[in-house]
Amino acid sequence: MSSILDVDEQLQLLTSFLWLDMVWDNDFISWNPEECGGIQRISMTAQNLWLPDIFIIESVDVDQTPTGLTVYVSNEGHIKYKKPMRVTTICNLDIFRFPFDQQNCTLTFSSFLYTVDDMLLGMEKEVWEIVDTSRNLTRTQGEWELLGISKATPKMARVAIKRRPGLYVINLLVPSGFLMVIDALSFLLPAESGNRAPFKMTLLLGYTVFLLMMNDLLPASGIPLISVYFALCLTLMVTSLLESVLLTYFLHMVTTQPPPMPSWLHSLMLRYIKATECCNKRSLKENRGPGPNSIHLPGLKDPVAMARWETGPAKAELNGDPQSTWAESEQQIQRNRTMDMWVKFSLALDTLLFRLYLLFMSTALITVIVLWRS
Repeated sequence: MSSILDVDEQLQLLTSFLWLDMVWDNDFISWNPEECGGIQRISMTAQNLWLPDIFIIESVDVDQTPTGLTVYVSNEGHIKYKKPMRVTTICNLDIFRFPFDQQNCTLTFSSFLYTVDDMLLGMEKEVWEIVDTSRNLTRTQGEWELLGISKATPKMARVAIKRRPGLYVINLLVPSGFLMVIDALSFLLPAESGNRAPFKMTLLLGYTVFLLMMNDLLPASGIPLISVYFALCLTLMVTSLLESVLLTYFLHMVTTQPPPMPSWLHSLMLRYIKATECCNKRSLKENRGPGPNSIHLPGLKDPVAMARWETGPAKAELNGDPQSTWAESEQQIQRNRTMDMWVKFSLALDTLLFRLYLLFMSTALITVIVLWRS
């Protein structure tokens, strides 16, 4: 095999260029070299001799052997005939590990007219000699690389080829990996700013355009593992976008009309806040703020406003009904506390979903890599 011209994954075809080096003995040809000027070997056109009608069973194309070839005949009737062939054969391709796949194609040599009783086929050279000769003849540096040739039977050979994945790694896997890293880093954008969801939507649109542009590089038939990988990446990006949209909606709802927090959730949040404060004592001493997770959202009172509400009843006692004003201030303080707890719950939920996102993405990536290497 001197060249691998094309591999069609959709039609399951292998197109290669072969040199069929045939050797046989013709008992009807012989001469005495002493009577013929010492000539022990002559060459003549192949049309003047009997030629074995060897063909490849898996071939699906007409024989494109050039005409006017020459054979070499010895004085003992030993004939050598080199037949170049451009062959298109059926090959059962497994593209699951694309672009790190290896294929095994079978070439079975047989005869149209003769049976095993009339013509006995076999390999003249050892398999390693055929492999070394094929590698020396191969000069093309295309998509496929010849790994080896093995002999299954005297008339059947298996050709092992391997795809060079460099083109697909640079054009498919590396850009997809960069986009996934950017999508993971987008979780660092503040949830209350409202810029995370538009950024993720733009990133999702860019990833969709990337898949449409690179669709021609993927196999047209079957479901390769790389398509499953792209589907997982797209699913993760859509899930992260939905999480950002729901978080933005939830933050807007709790800052306008916060619902009452269940007692079990309130107790859980108090434990979470206590654990967070224990881990961030140093930052609390430096900042001296209201808390490690406090943010200022529309509709949420800041500490200065809270202090004014707390001192408001003392001034209102001089001007109006002290009990009604005190009740209103207590309701407002309670509302702000509930709002703050809901905001902290939203941020804690966002952190949890971000960690689950990283865990699922890492697990999926490791699984895909293991399947590619197996």
